[in-house]
Amino acid sequence: MAIIQDAYINGVSTRKVDNLVESLGLNIDKSKVSRLSKELDVIVQEFRNRDLSDKEYPYLYLDATFPKVRENGHIRSMAMVIAVGINTNGTREVLGYDIGMSETGEYWTSFLQSLVNRGLRGVKLVISDSHQGLKAAISKVLTGSSWQRCQVHFMRNVLCDVPKKQKSLVAAIVRTIFMQEDIDSAKDTLKAVLEQLKVRFPKAAQTVLDAEEDVLAYMKFPEKHWKHIYSSNLIERLNKEIRRRFNVVSVFPDRDSVVRLGGAILIEQNDEWSVAERRYLSRESMDELMLKDAFKKLPDKDSILKNGSV
Repeated sequence: MAIIQDAYINGVSTRKVDNLVESLGLNIDKSKVSRLSKELDVIVQEFRNRDLSDKEYPYLYLDATFPKVRENGHIRSMAMVIAVGINTNGTREVLGYDIGMSETGEYWTSFLQSLVNRGLRGVKLVISDSHQGLKAAISKVLTGSSWQRCQVHFMRNVLCDVPKKQKSLVAAIVRTIFMQEDIDSAKDTLKAVLEQLKVRFPKAAQTVLDAEEDVLAYMKFPEKHWKHIYSSNLIERLNKEIRRRFNVVSVFPDRDSVVRLGGAILIEQNDEWSVAERRYLSRESMDELMLKDAFKKLPDKDSILKNGSV
């Protein structure tokens, strides 16, 4: 029975699982294959609804993928949203996921609120692409958190307003912003880049200007973390694997089947991260982040003198 569930988790279609059963010489009713797959539901729901309050998650990555689902006689592209966090130990965790009709601001708000209701706390930086509804949801639900606009998506946005022959040149110019050693130098370089772009590529220059604060947010955090938090590559790679397995199914018969397979894949990935020999971010660098934040919360000299105590 375990081999059937493993095949399902790895994205093998029900029809192919049926063939696998026959090739093994097992006498199992075809409908039982589906019933065995549904036994994963209990495990998946426990994972989806688990308590998150025992840790803090300074970094939160958000993204969506779009499986095709049959509903009410129609095939629809739906939004499966996913949250991955980095806890204070520097370990990656899949914090939650859900599926809805579309990637609206209201849907993102509901999803983020569900994470908070389960105990999500301590978020300092959220990393995602520039989806206006998502950005509004972050501001509404995760008050006080900074937002990092994914640099990879940002570069695509900049270059979409540049002629093909000039894309390499413009990309090289814009990348000089991110080669700087601190945020002040990066902002100075950004101003110089705007001067270079605004005459020949005014739309691209405007995109750079509009993104100044959001695309450089990562530079306010420990430099050891920069290469991990400047983009949403972490969750993009996870989504790529999910899409690979979803493509085997092609069209899901209902939302529950997406939740089931998506959950099984995410549990598998979460387990791999939890036993990895090396943390995604070192414990020492995470301690540096938390200590820095603790110092920010200490009262200043004027406050101490005014109140007479700390």
